Amino acid sequence: MYRWLIRPILFRFDPEWVHHAVVAILKITLAIPGVSRLLRLFFGGKSFHNPVDFAGIEFPNRVGLAAGFDKNAKLVDELAALGFGHIEIGTVTPRPQPGNPRPRLFRLPADKALINRMGFNNDGVDAVVERLKRRKSKVIIGGNIGKNTVTPNDEAYRDYLYCFDRLYDYVDYFVVNVSCPNISSMHELQDREHLHTLLQHLVDNRRSRPLRKPILLKISPDLNEHQIDDALSVVRELEIDGLVVANTTIRREGLRTHPHQVQAIGSGGLSGLPLRDRSTEMIRTITAKTHGKIPIIGVGGIMHETDALEKIQAGATLVQVYTGFIYTGPFLPKRINRLLVDRK
Repeated sequence: MYRWLIRPILFRFDPEWVHHAVVAILKITLAIPGVSRLLRLFFGGKSFHNPVDFAGIEFPNRVGLAAGFDKNAKLVDELAALGFGHIEIGTVTPRPQPGNPRPRLFRLPADKALINRMGFNNDGVDAVVERLKRRKSKVIIGGNIGKNTVTPNDEAYRDYLYCFDRLYDYVDYFVVNVSCPNISSMHELQDREHLHTLLQHLVDNRRSRPLRKPILLKISPDLNEHQIDDALSVVRELEIDGLVVANTTIRREGLRTHPHQVQAIGSGGLSGLPLRDRSTEMIRTITAKTHGKIPIIGVGGIMHETDALEKIQAGATLVQVYTGFIYTGPFLPKRINRLLVDRK
């Protein structure tokens, strides 16, 4: 029904407007007594309980929602009812910021893809913390953190550290986002020196705390092999707990969408099916380079349950969906969980 009825209707409207409308509908629907419980039983019942250890945390299943869908932690309880084993909020910055001018989110239906140049639009970490304090579900929460657009790169670590400090008591793990293509000059933070400095501050801060929470690094699919090796070197040296592979891409090769349409859309990060093979290839490469000793969350182009299985077979422990969730609908997590349980 989603593919043939609901999606065609939704795709007639601006994608960012649709996102906000879906958020409102979920909030209203799941506020009805008993609905949330029914959805939890249907989407995430005991038959789909498939616990797995990742970075010292036991996840109830392998399927999570990637950062970007619930930037401001407004839907944590509602999304938990749809069978996700974890939800990654953010990217969150210290101060609220509006992001880039609209339009900034575009569909490429022929490619089952999205292009976004949102620009870290979010309500700021303090507002996010207040919402997390009120959450009711026990779903595992990841905090994806970044810097404000106006913060120069040589001071970026201060922004990450502020978000890290404010979120520490309210999330289960952290993802350091230095690979978003929609923030000017942010790619420089992936250089070895910048990356080492930034992560060192977070690691030092964590040492002073009684409870150790995992720190993961989200990397770009556009890194070359030398850059991947540099990132892995820093991860090993600072004992970072894992990787999220991969972010959106600036590449546009092989798209079915007409080049004039792609050119008219302009800059932004591409996600969805065109990213699937590159993401899986990176997972396989990193697993081989590290002999599987660095845990990986695989994300990028999971449109079908077999895509998730492919990433796990390549070396990922967990997977995340976003664009596939939009194109395929709310049953995607359930279908992935069912396949993975059957393959146990």
